[in-house]
Amino acid sequence: MNAPGSAAVSTREGRVGLALGVIAFGFWGLFPLYFKALVTVPPLELLGHRIVWSVPLLALLVHGRRSWPEVAAAVRDVRVLRVLLATTILIAVNWLLFIWAVVNDHVLQASLGYFVNPLVSVSLGVALLGERLTRVGIVSVTLAGAGVVYLTVIGGELPVVALVLAFSFGMYGLLRKTAAVGAGPGLLVETVLLAPAALGYLVWAWATGTLHFGAGGTVQTVLLCLAGVVTVLPLLCFTAAARRLPLSTVGLLQYLSPTGNFLLAVLAFGEPFDRHRLAAFAFIWAALALFTAEQVVRARRLRARAVGENGR
Repeated sequence: MNAPGSAAVSTREGRVGLALGVIAFGFWGLFPLYFKALVTVPPLELLGHRIVWSVPLLALLVHGRRSWPEVAAAVRDVRVLRVLLATTILIAVNWLLFIWAVVNDHVLQASLGYFVNPLVSVSLGVALLGERLTRVGIVSVTLAGAGVVYLTVIGGELPVVALVLAFSFGMYGLLRKTAAVGAGPGLLVETVLLAPAALGYLVWAWATGTLHFGAGGTVQTVLLCLAGVVTVLPLLCFTAAARRLPLSTVGLLQYLSPTGNFLLAVLAFGEPFDRHRLAAFAFIWAALALFTAEQVVRARRLRARAVGENGR
């Protein structure tokens, strides 16, 4: 039987976790605003700044949490390092494509990609890990696929950006699950692996006179310096929230990010949202509603079972 004090602590931790989760996913939902403010900077330079400025912040994070042994263990383990090399490529592709999508007015497609991502992750688990889909899962994946097919065939628009974002991030998550390293230490290793290429590109751009850093005014320079902060801050909030919240709650919160992207695309950036795109999103939203409802019901059953077993 739990003491009243422990129940109060649990409730307080849950509230803190919920607030941190909303901050993390809300921040990611508003992420396009940051890149729109830097629309004159080429996507490759933006990616370079994001990587280079993230390294010292992630190093401070790892140092503060005394996680250097975890970093060292990951680097020494050939299998873990091989996985991190693959995830490094995937996260670089994902970051670069998202930046390109924002700069080139494809935020709506980016939001579609992250709406579809949970279902893509489930499909990858079935295809690569031998996991089984429930009937609701089959219907959800089928509906999402129908939405993509509808947009391609009827709407005449193959959502390449959405699909690459969804599959690159889905594969990233799948591979990171197999690597015995935490979020912060793992991301540090990934950014360190990317840093030489990123720094090399920035030096080359400076040498050829095409570097925008320091050449576009104080505001632009400060925003570029903050590339590491906007990368690491939501990650810190997310990892702290994930430790305090049930997985089902985190799963629900993740839809805040593509929802924010979607609203910005339609309401703030004026991207076209015709009936074909509406129909495609309707298929995917219906798929997500079914999928999420099943996850919530399953989580409640597991929680009820755990409470019943603890009460015996």
